[in-house]
Amino acid sequence: MAVLIGFVGLFLIGGIMWEAFEVIVLPRRVTRRVRLTRLFYRATWRAWSAIVRCLLSSRRQETYLSFYGPLSLLLLLSVWATGMILGFALLQAGFDSAVHVSAGASAFWTDLYMSGTNFFTLGLGDVTPHTPLARFITVVEAGTGFGFLALVIGYLPVLYQAFSRREVSTVLLDARAGSPPSAAELLRRSGRSLREDLDPLLREWERWAAELLESHISYPVLCYYRSQHSNQSWLAAMTTILDTGALVLVGIDGIPPRQAQLTFAMARHAIADLAQIFKTPPRMPGVDRLPPPDLGRLREGLAAAGVTLHAGPAADQRLVELRRMYEPYADALAEYLRMALPPWLPSAGGFDSWQTSAWERIAPEQVANAVGALRPDDHF
Repeated sequence: MAVLIGFVGLFLIGGIMWEAFEVIVLPRRVTRRVRLTRLFYRATWRAWSAIVRCLLSSRRQETYLSFYGPLSLLLLLSVWATGMILGFALLQAGFDSAVHVSAGASAFWTDLYMSGTNFFTLGLGDVTPHTPLARFITVVEAGTGFGFLALVIGYLPVLYQAFSRREVSTVLLDARAGSPPSAAELLRRSGRSLREDLDPLLREWERWAAELLESHISYPVLCYYRSQHSNQSWLAAMTTILDTGALVLVGIDGIPPRQAQLTFAMARHAIADLAQIFKTPPRMPGVDRLPPPDLGRLREGLAAAGVTLHAGPAADQRLVELRRMYEPYADALAEYLRMALPPWLPSAGGFDSWQTSAWERIAPEQVANAVGALRPDDHF
C-alpha cells in the first residue's frame, strides 16, 4: 500500500510537470484529449461567465469578465504548485521518508509540511529526512520548485508582450473603422484614398493575424484577455478585417484583390484554428449580420464616399460564400468567449473611443473642424 501511494505521488508529479511543459515551454498546439489545463479552463470559464452574466448588470459584465484571464492564470499556477507539493509528500510517505516527527504530529501532515518548505526552498530545517532516498527526493523537490519559479517568472512577461502587440493594432483600428469597428466604416473613411491606403493596411493585418495565430495557439489563455474598451476586442478586429477582405474579394473598382486574398486567408486560418483549440464547432449565426437591405445601404454609403462595390446576383452570391468561410467560426468563438461580433454597418450617432473621455464627448462639428476629412459621425 505504501509503495502504491508513492507511485501515485510520482504520477501526480510527472503529470503536472508535463502539463507545465506543454503550456509554458512547448510552442505549438497540443492535441491530447485529456488535459488538466483544458479541463481547468473550460470548467472555471463557464462557471465564471455564467455567474457574471446572472449577477451583474450588462454595463459591468465586461469589467468582471476581463478579470478572468489574469486571475485564472494565477489560479492555474497555484493548482500546479499545490499538486506538486502533494505529489512529493505522497512520494516521501510512500517510500518511507523517515523524517523526524514531533510527538503527536501526523506523519503524513509532516511530510506535506516538509514538501511545502522544500518546494518553495524555504530551508527551515525543523523537519529533516534521515535516509538517502528521502534526502534525494528532498533535493529533487527543491530543484523542481526553483525551476518552477523560474519558468513562471519567464512566462508572464512573454504573455504580456504578446497581449500588448495584439492590442496595439486593435486600438489603432478605432480611428480607421469606428468603435466598434465595421468593414463599411473602414472602407468609407478611406474614401478616394482607398487605393493607396488599403494594401499597406491589409499587409499589416496579415502579419497581425499570423502573430496572433502563433502566440494564441501556444498560449490560449491570451484569448481570455480582453481589450481596454468594452466596444473593442481582438475577435471583433479580426472579424472586421475578414469582412473587409470579403468585400474587396467581391470586387471594388480600382482595388487589386491580391493583398486582400492573402490577408483573408491568414485571418481565416487563425480564426478556424482558435475555434479548434476551444472545441467550439462552427455554426451559422442565429441572426444575419448583413441582410439584403443592409447590403444595399452598404453599397449606397460606399458609393457616396467614392468607393464602388460590385453589385448583381453573382457578386452577392460570392459574398455569401466568403462569409460562410469564417462567420460560423467567429460566431462560435464569440458565444464561448462572451465577445460581441462587429456590425457590418456602423450604428448611427455613435462615438469613437478617441472622441470620448470621462468628462466630455467631442461634438461632430468639432471633429470635422479638427481633423478635416476624418468624419467619424458621418455614418451611413
